[in-house]
Amino acid sequence: MLDFNSKKETMISAGIDIGTSTTKLIISRFSLMNVAGTTHVPRIEIVDKEIIYRSPIFRTPLLDATTIDVTKVEKIIRSEYLTAGIEASEIETGAVIITGETATKHNAQEMLHYLSDEVADFLVATAGPDLEGIIAAKGSGAFDYSARTGKVIANIDIGGGTANIAVYKDKELLGTCTMHIGGRLIEFEDEKVKSISAPVKRLLEEQGVSLHIGDLKNTAGITFVTQFMAESISRILKNEVQEKDQVLILGHPPNWIEDIEVITFSGGISECIYNHELGAHQPAQYDDIGQKLAMALQQNETLQQFSWMEPIETVRATVLGAGTQTTEISGATIQIAAEELPIKNMPVYNFNFRSNLLEGLESFDAVIKNAIDMYDATKEGQNFALYISELPYMGFRDIQKLAEAINRVMEKRPNPTLPIVLVLQTDHAKVIGQTLLAMQVKQSVICIDQVSVDHGDYMDIGKVLDSGVVPVVVKTLTFHSS
Repeated sequence: MLDFNSKKETMISAGIDIGTSTTKLIISRFSLMNVAGTTHVPRIEIVDKEIIYRSPIFRTPLLDATTIDVTKVEKIIRSEYLTAGIEASEIETGAVIITGETATKHNAQEMLHYLSDEVADFLVATAGPDLEGIIAAKGSGAFDYSARTGKVIANIDIGGGTANIAVYKDKELLGTCTMHIGGRLIEFEDEKVKSISAPVKRLLEEQGVSLHIGDLKNTAGITFVTQFMAESISRILKNEVQEKDQVLILGHPPNWIEDIEVITFSGGISECIYNHELGAHQPAQYDDIGQKLAMALQQNETLQQFSWMEPIETVRATVLGAGTQTTEISGATIQIAAEELPIKNMPVYNFNFRSNLLEGLESFDAVIKNAIDMYDATKEGQNFALYISELPYMGFRDIQKLAEAINRVMEKRPNPTLPIVLVLQTDHAKVIGQTLLAMQVKQSVICIDQVSVDHGDYMDIGKVLDSGVVPVVVKTLTFHSS
């Protein structure tokens, strides 16, 4: 694996994305180096990334409408390893991410952890709509574009079942929104309508438009649906939501305030726009409204008022690797439930108080509900670490208010008995942890500080060392700029 010295090391990473419509895999070679020097805590950074294999794009195999065919998914992965000339034992890190409507299948978690055990020791995650939007924005290049230009950019990732919107400025997430918009919401067979999804049926009923199973694929009802979807996206991006759009909104409405300047599309629908896969691995072709939807987006006059950025990746925007970027040591003033350690692959949610405790607490409940939706989309009890940043100076009463708010929101998790895991940017871990214990919270409390993490990172927290600190490994999903 990796020695904590100054020489460059390499490792092989695999990223596997199992989505509503498609499954794909990328294998990468990372070059890593300890940039901290021999007398400091190791800080391992990825200094070079090279894609060494891109799989064809496969249709996600299902046994039925609610069950993933785990055997066929494993067969695809093992076959692609063989084609790439890579043994599973050579893969030292990676991520299996399950996205879109596939994440709602009843055996999704079972499949993820089975694959992690069978094909490599992977970071595994079920991406709820918000997290999927964040991952796609980083994979498409929108995240980096926001840093280079300072402009407000929206990445719209449209796959088979959903459109996941993430808005960024200067690498800061401004907001998200998810819509029932995707290629497989209407499917065809023999030039006729084969299936119509429930959201689209509700839309048709509300708008008084006729479309039925067996209608020809070029019927006016199809054009109405794709044009309405494009118009609805344009209204969402402008924060001009109308009552008729509600039928297509999944979860919360758009929650950004700033005006969007630039847009980019990723996901399977964007491939119909940009054709990145032509001449390489040709993506699987499906008989659905994907191409018609892509055309409606390109022809929509309101969408054309935005600047358009061509993405780095289209259908592969959520195919990624997991690189261990930093190995850190917590501060000494921490509160730890030692029996709960070690913890591996815990996702992180960042709440920034912006140096104002009272204003932060006003939005605390709503924001942490977003964190729960992001990391436990299927309500199966996936825990997460709450990273609290930019706290102001706090007196004893302020500490109590913050601890009360933390206790309140953690009770709202689908499994409230899971440990409360807090990461503090500042030196507050011990006092907040002890305040929670004094309140006799029913959960174990793990509260560490002096560690820097962000949305979309994953953490390993090791066992307590003799010095009273804990080692922390921060894993960041990595994307390719070319």
